[in-house]
Amino acid sequence: MKAIVLSTLGGPEQLTLTEVPTPEPGPGQARVRLRASALNRRDVWITLNRYPNIRLPCIMGSDGAGVIDKLGPDTPPDLLGKEVLIYPAYEWGEDTRFPSSTFRVLGMPEPGTFAEFICVPAGHVVPKPDFLDWEQAAAIPLAGLTAWRALMTQAAAQPGDTVLVTGIGGGVATFAMKWAVALGARTFVTSGSEEKLQQARQLGATGGIDYHTENWPKRLAEITGGADVIIDGTGGSNFPGCVSLLKPGGRMAIYGSTAGNPPSGLDLVRLFFRQIRIIGSTMGSPAEFAAMMDFIVKHRIEPAIDRVFKLDEAVAAHQHLLSAQQLGKIVLRHP
Repeated sequence: MKAIVLSTLGGPEQLTLTEVPTPEPGPGQARVRLRASALNRRDVWITLNRYPNIRLPCIMGSDGAGVIDKLGPDTPPDLLGKEVLIYPAYEWGEDTRFPSSTFRVLGMPEPGTFAEFICVPAGHVVPKPDFLDWEQAAAIPLAGLTAWRALMTQAAAQPGDTVLVTGIGGGVATFAMKWAVALGARTFVTSGSEEKLQQARQLGATGGIDYHTENWPKRLAEITGGADVIIDGTGGSNFPGCVSLLKPGGRMAIYGSTAGNPPSGLDLVRLFFRQIRIIGSTMGSPAEFAAMMDFIVKHRIEPAIDRVFKLDEAVAAHQHLLSAQQLGKIVLRHP
């Protein structure tokens, strides 16, 4: 089969379309003939040697959707021929609060979804919603689940809450906005691009602000009245301003730090007098994945797709992701 393989570090240019052995499903496994896969920032970080415990060579990719074409021993026979999405990780563990020490994500070290076929445990596939095409379905798993856990589990967002999603554009932020809108929250966003702010409004956001605006936290506080929930994957110099927006009892879930650590400390007096909670969040469990998929079907949510590339255009797709110009997911269409 053909697969996108990383054998050498040094950026997306090191990715190659390579002929590798077609996998055979083992006991309890299903083989999925992939119809589409999607990129995550994790994929770019791996190529740039900015991710822990890299092991090469590896077939890249965490997100995928396709048709089950072969079953291993002791796998339920009714799965054959089903259209499915793939839970993008292994071994979350029994504790719902955090993943186990052996938790790992598809696409390194395990073979990933940038390939014609992949074998996964039968319990890691869920039915593809019939109202989504292959590209939309493939866009969901990792980013959608990361956003789901941050918003729904860690921040415990409720209908009627005022939710702020920072740095709109990336996959996780865009999903967090979509989940919040469908939940019935007043949803606001930040971005450094007026075009992305306008796109977010078209996708259902109540409003937003350019974080280059002078004294933007005060301006946003006037617009929103303060936030019950903030979902942040950026960190950096804007982090204290975000915290200042939280209402009493507010919750802030952090799933990334693309801008690094804040250059200055937090206002601890505000933090404890307002009973504010700041919570870390990564990925999510199989149970959260199932809950997210039920929510998608109930509300008929369609993921935002920025651009679709062919599988053999994986280098260009990763370069586009690295440019940070997108709003929504970047997807690979498989032959």
